[in-house]
Amino acid sequence: MQSGRIMENQQNERYNPEKPLIGISLGDFNGVGPEIIIKTFSDNRIFKYCTPVLYGSGRILNFYKKLYNLEEFHYQTIRDFSEKHLKRLNVINCWEDEILVEPGKETKNAGRCAFLSLKRATEHLKAGQIEALVTAPINKNNMQSDEFKFMGHTDYLAHAFGVKDYLMTFVSGQLKFGIVTDHISLNQVSQVLTKELLQSKISILEQTLQKDFATGKPKIAVLGLNPHAGEDGLLGTEENNIIKPVINEFRNKGKLVFGPYPADGFFGKAAYKKFDAVLAMYHDQGLIPFKTMAFDSGVNFSAGFPMVRTSPDHGTAYDIAGKNKANESSFREAVYLAIQLAKARKGELIVS
Repeated sequence: MQSGRIMENQQNERYNPEKPLIGISLGDFNGVGPEIIIKTFSDNRIFKYCTPVLYGSGRILNFYKKLYNLEEFHYQTIRDFSEKHLKRLNVINCWEDEILVEPGKETKNAGRCAFLSLKRATEHLKAGQIEALVTAPINKNNMQSDEFKFMGHTDYLAHAFGVKDYLMTFVSGQLKFGIVTDHISLNQVSQVLTKELLQSKISILEQTLQKDFATGKPKIAVLGLNPHAGEDGLLGTEENNIIKPVINEFRNKGKLVFGPYPADGFFGKAAYKKFDAVLAMYHDQGLIPFKTMAFDSGVNFSAGFPMVRTSPDHGTAYDIAGKNKANESSFREAVYLAIQLAKARKGELIVS
């Protein structure tokens, strides 16, 4: 994958002059979402590659613009896409009432507005009015309502688009990690891990590497579930009963799928560098090494969706919200990846 920094240095001729419309959901406005959005779009270079549309509130942006004294940041409020500005952040107001902004606090209003933003953006994404969606961080707790009973963005979007099989994927440069079981408790992992589930996740990972990242014959590493990858049944049976048989099925079809690897030694020896992607069995097994290596540049990508959705690899960060301390790098990379994937799916740009 080309990073945003590399993308900025390349010649404009490589890109279709019809810049993609990239939607952005505001997320929890009491978190760092507004800050990283403002910082990202204060750099005018990004407008060479996309026309961004933020679903949220101009009042929220004004609050943070004044708080941080960011006079160089400008945006345009629009009612429909015919009014869009090609060199500014466009804002569609998703609510009209004046809302109290309390940086660093979890409030019901912030959760309600985060949902209104996501709902409108999803409607436009389904209608094809925007080509990709970048989601700023939400608080899964204050988002809960009669309309939102999901563990996060990914589950909501999967439901909205009728997607049953997808893969939470994390990308930074050449690093690509997939997670077999994502937002479930650790004591449920071995219960839900089946041959069918693992087959599906490996297939999705292979397909997204080929379709979205132009990897002809992907080389995929699969991690074990148990310590030492089960030690041949001594420390667990999932490797022998589930993981190895599935890997062998793919190998018998000529696929470059290898493992299962003990996670500690695999990362300790930097073996991930030999593969196009790594498939972890559960959330922290993949996310701890990934965020250790790429916290400021990592991007969450929903593989297996019919549309493009990316997000930064961090949360609301209430502890630094409103303090002008948030690093926008991960969000910026999420925008650039959304641009690249939207173009790749239209055959306009080869992502490597």
